[in-house]
Amino acid sequence: MKARLLRITGRVQGVGYRDWLVREATAAGLEGWVRNRTDGTVEALLSGEESAVGSILLAARRGPAAARVDRIEETFAPPPDEPGFHRRPTA
Repeated sequence: MKARLLRITGRVQGVGYRDWLVREATAAGLEGWVRNRTDGTVEALLSGEESAVGSILLAARRGPAAARVDRIEETFAPPPDEPGFHRRPTA
């Protein structure tokens, strides 16, 4: 199992990025969460099989059609405490 914490920068709020990521991550069988940050970024924790995490990382660089991803900061992280992939409140 592989877990990554992402900070996604660009036009990623107000364009459906979180809902899109929930659908993509759930379809890939990942666990974790996604939320908006008050600084305008999106933060996400992805956890699962290495190949699935890698696929979603590639997709996250494009995002949904209305988004513009400028940068993704990626760090190793512990896996989430709860099963499934969820949308969390803004932090």
